[in-house]
Amino acid sequence: MTGASDAHHEGVVGDSYPAGPGWVVAARGEVDQDTLAPLEEALVSAADQHGLVVLDAGSITFGDSSFLNLLLRVHHLTALRIAAPGEQLRRLFALTGADTVLSLYPSVEDALGS
Repeated sequence: MTGASDAHHEGVVGDSYPAGPGWVVAARGEVDQDTLAPLEEALVSAADQHGLVVLDAGSITFGDSSFLNLLLRVHHLTALRIAAPGEQLRRLFALTGADTVLSLYPSVEDALGS
């Protein structure tokens, strides 16, 4: 998938950048099985190269079970920290018990600083 994949990055993946001890990947909008691929690519690629990956989830409005599965997979690849999850994501994590596995932080700064 060359060329066309760039257009998909306008979807759920925002900026990705080095910060402090790790790498930040920002995501936005609805993350489900139809929109997940670019985010999966960004997170797995970051996990391959960095010991700490922070997902800036502040602009994610919805995440489903495929999103949750991706986070749990990446969590096993690297130190994954989830920054600024909104109410829907916090509810998803709490209902599934993922909040006991994943590292959640109120902000990107907090996630990088800990």
